[in-house]
Amino acid sequence: MSNPIIHLNEEAVKSELKDLVRKSVEETLNELLDKEADELTKAAKYERSESRQGYRSGHYSRKLTTTSGEVSLNIPKLKGIPFETAIIERYRRRESSVEEALIEMYLAGVSLRRVEDISEALWGSRVSASTVSDLNQKAYVHIEEWRNRKLSGKYPYVYVDGIYLKRNWGGEFENVSILVAIGVDEDGYREVIGAAEGMKEDGESWRNFMIWLRERGLDGVKLIVGDKCLGMCEAACAVFPDAKYQRCTVHFYRNVFSVTPRNKMSEVARMLKAIHAQESKEAARKKARDVVEQLRAMKLREAAKKVEESIEETLTYMAFPSQHWLRIRTNNMIERMNREIRRRTRVVGTFPDGKSALMLVCARLRYVSGKDWGTKRYLCMKYLTESNIEIA
Repeated sequence: MSNPIIHLNEEAVKSELKDLVRKSVEETLNELLDKEADELTKAAKYERSESRQGYRSGHYSRKLTTTSGEVSLNIPKLKGIPFETAIIERYRRRESSVEEALIEMYLAGVSLRRVEDISEALWGSRVSASTVSDLNQKAYVHIEEWRNRKLSGKYPYVYVDGIYLKRNWGGEFENVSILVAIGVDEDGYREVIGAAEGMKEDGESWRNFMIWLRERGLDGVKLIVGDKCLGMCEAACAVFPDAKYQRCTVHFYRNVFSVTPRNKMSEVARMLKAIHAQESKEAARKKARDVVEQLRAMKLREAAKKVEESIEETLTYMAFPSQHWLRIRTNNMIERMNREIRRRTRVVGTFPDGKSALMLVCARLRYVSGKDWGTKRYLCMKYLTESNIEIA
């Protein structure tokens, strides 16, 4: 005769254990509250004593969300003495660890609806959108401190770009631009050194952004890498006159492709890449002249014009150590960061104002840079130190 097989319902066991833990937490907290009441009144329940300071007058119930689930607290009412408990802050409805988890989930990229669903699954109570918004205001205080922190040391390489988001303005939707700067320090590590709202990527916005970075301590800039944004080049040269400007080669290619027929894009791409595959600036210039002639022969006059007029600003990186060329000739680093930002902001859709957009972008930047991204060496800066390009 075979032995009977015991089947366990894992879900039921987990549910029972969770309920057991929740009840244990609830009983412990209520016992502590009663103990505090005894200490304040200097007497236990129904105890007659000359040292008694006050009298009990029943309880009132209050819900508290903890990591073990929602518990019911019986808060003692006292006569003749106020009841101030050290166990739980007055009017608080959630344990601090729960609040931190909610903020962390939202800033890490979890949509608001998912935050509501997860909170209900974990703690038995569903938080509202307004609750998450109120909690985020606490996080935004720290984010604002991080955004305006003083910069120390020197940053030879600085990458800049702008990202457009949607905001609701008087019932209409319009773009709001967030300007972002990432620096590589003297030790070769990346750091998000600035993010600010710019109504649009115009010269005035970029100038204010650059001045703000300089006032916070940005120094030692030798190369600024970015797209050819309206007003950005002029602002960079005006605020950091000793720095050189490198136009992102990828954005340059896209600009040329915009006037290139689709059936000729592969051929033109190979021609453009051949320019930046040269081993010296002089060789690259010569190759560029050859490419311009070839484009004209292919009757791509507009493409030839763009190459002829703009190729020089894409070759600035060749004045720097060749070991750095691959990573300083494009804006790919900040583009990847922008993709992280868009992945998070996509779930939001439209922001109510520019400040909320800025805060969420900064939260995402801070979150990503605090991970492995900011702790891995990006460039070996000894090559820059050994070269004739000295950091000012």
